[in-house]
Amino acid sequence: MPEGAGTNARHDAVSFVYSKRDIQSVSVYTEENAITDQLSATIGGQHVPLRDQVLIALRQAIVNGDYPPGERLTEDRLAEDFGVSRNPVREALRVVQAEGFVNLVPRRGAFVALPDASTIADMFAMREQLETLAARLAAERATVADVADLRALLDAAREATDRVDLSRVAELNSELHMRVIAISGNKWLASIATSLYLQVQWVFRIGAAHRAPHSWIEHIRLVDAIEAGDPGEAEVAARSHVHAAAVAALENVEEG
Repeated sequence: MPEGAGTNARHDAVSFVYSKRDIQSVSVYTEENAITDQLSATIGGQHVPLRDQVLIALRQAIVNGDYPPGERLTEDRLAEDFGVSRNPVREALRVVQAEGFVNLVPRRGAFVALPDASTIADMFAMREQLETLAARLAAERATVADVADLRALLDAAREATDRVDLSRVAELNSELHMRVIAISGNKWLASIATSLYLQVQWVFRIGAAHRAPHSWIEHIRLVDAIEAGDPGEAEVAARSHVHAAAVAALENVEEG
């Protein structure tokens, strides 16, 4: 992507107003709609330090695809996008670099990363172990209310897929997996998953246009097995789903 591509569209789409007392985000949407409601509502919307608010907003904008892989992120440009000074932006960039969302290129600056094959392979190796165990336990422990929650997420995902709302599809993908893990009742799985699934959401969002319809069919099989109380089938469904997702993610990397 050429340097600065999409910058003008973002400036048309979003106006940020900053004062010493607070930061107020005002989003005016065009058809290109480059920055999401979630990003603009985050800045100044919580009683947390400004640097943390900027970090949350930047991380979410990358995960949602508002800043796609390969896009250059300068401190000046992000400060203008978020309506803040450069200092909290600089701190946020250091963190997202450490988390793997951004690469720093000598003499060129910061660019949104594209997960490499090694990173994806490691992520999906962890997912296979985590999600198959969570699926088995969820099938043993799910209540009627738990299954209703999973069905509601499936319905919401189908509607988001039909609307081609890919950011929402990616969010719902992570929400469903996190809900299965919660249903499993294993607090250690939940602790591990908390740090993992933002990266999962990011990888899913990159390939969501092609992956989403297949993903939700696989999720239906998983939820059916959990509802049936069949731990063996739930584990098989989870493993098959993770394998298919890994193949799709690796294909995205190969295609650039």
